[in-house]
Amino acid sequence: MINKDFFLALNQLENEGKIDKALTIKSLEAAIATAYKREFGEARNIAVQINEDRNLIRIIAYKTVVETVEDPESEISLEDAQAIKSSYKVGDIIGDEISPKDFTRIVAQTAKQVFTQRITDENKRRALEDMSQKEGEIVTALIRRIDNGTVYLEISGTQMEAVMMPSDQSKSEHYSVGTTIKVYVKSVGATNRGTRVVVSRSHKDFVKRLFEIEVPEVKAGLVKIRKIVREAGYRTKMAVYSDEPSVDAVGACIGQKGVRINAVVQELGGEKIDIIGWCADQAQFIARALSPAQVNMVKINEDDKTAIAIVPDEKLSLAIGKQGQNVRLAAKLTDWKIDVKPMSAAPELIGGQN
Repeated sequence: MINKDFFLALNQLENEGKIDKALTIKSLEAAIATAYKREFGEARNIAVQINEDRNLIRIIAYKTVVETVEDPESEISLEDAQAIKSSYKVGDIIGDEISPKDFTRIVAQTAKQVFTQRITDENKRRALEDMSQKEGEIVTALIRRIDNGTVYLEISGTQMEAVMMPSDQSKSEHYSVGTTIKVYVKSVGATNRGTRVVVSRSHKDFVKRLFEIEVPEVKAGLVKIRKIVREAGYRTKMAVYSDEPSVDAVGACIGQKGVRINAVVQELGGEKIDIIGWCADQAQFIARALSPAQVNMVKINEDDKTAIAIVPDEKLSLAIGKQGQNVRLAAKLTDWKIDVKPMSAAPELIGGQN
């Protein structure tokens, strides 16, 4: 079977579709063999040989030489084999080329279906491989539809669909079809329907990646992020430090006139961000974590990791935050249970202090 157009199409598929020609040929060989077996009997041993240099496709049916034939589809008697060639002996394999005329329209259609499925599977595998490399990164995506609160997006530069569940959305944001947004690739996995990409704008690492984009010192590792805690849409607290004495970790993240942190805040729709300088002194770290409130003193209990923070009376509500949010995030950031008290209500804790 010689078909120059077929091999020209293979070249076009490789150049335009980025489908490996060797894989395509291998898939086609398997497809034709499968189609032939379906049409003429599963027992037949079929091999397909494709020679690109000669534009040649050959279909070979193989039979094993036996003393007594039990399966005519796959076996040939020694007598019949030696009638073809006298040197044949039991156990030899005889190949018989099948004429393309033996193929019906149904076989051709079946071969096409199997071939198409193999290429589809390869595209899915490649898409999964490429997308897996983006896991944990930020990508841009176009919102295609919203269904029962779940946002479906198309990742820019691909035809890959991503899903953003309600739990991965920021409560302060409103999403509209046709809008392009940045999202954090939370997970990539294979399903029966293809690659499933789950993205998020509420994940704490979304904030981390945004600071890596905006702050060169973070990207370079000069400023290190110790921990991030977040209530998406409301407030994030991020503890940072640097091993370089000359580097101001907090200042680097804020930027001149707040330009760097403001860029992140804008991307997060106005979410408040507290940049905390991490330190080994736990009392001092707890005081910093309660930012933006001023803290007069912190008394800690190492045994049960509890702390009492004393703040000016007029700063009590700021230290606690709306519905306890500020102190709750400070506790998560420091891994200490924090109780905030006004100075007027805790004289016994500040007695003797200057």
